Amino acid sequence: MKIGALASRSGVPVKTLRYYEELGLLPAIGRSEGGYRLFDEDSLPRLEFIRRLKALGLSLEEIQSCLAVHDAGELPCHDIQVMLNHQIERIDARMKELHQLRGELQGLLADWQNDPTKQGGVICPNLKV
Repeated sequence: MKIGALASRSGVPVKTLRYYEELGLLPAIGRSEGGYRLFDEDSLPRLEFIRRLKALGLSLEEIQSCLAVHDAGELPCHDIQVMLNHQIERIDARMKELHQLRGELQGLLADWQNDPTKQGGVICPNLKV
């Protein structure tokens, strides 16, 4: 099928499909006589796999490594498990950072003055910069 048909059936924009092909995530099976990229039916579940791993927060590089294992004839389930565990660690670290940021914001707002005294060269005295 042509790239436009794949885009319609998968819901993935043509531009994204071209990018995935460029990265090696979605190989085309060739080109038509008119020069259009051609893809087979296996591209649809492959795109669903990519979409699912992206939704779980994995990078395209991580997804590419999983697809390389699959393309070599193996199941990438163990690799995915390791990556998902790393993703949990990244989420935990980010949650800690966000919690600290929340505390900083609350501290700023606790002392906030709606009509502070102007100070030369200071844009907003409440920010204490």
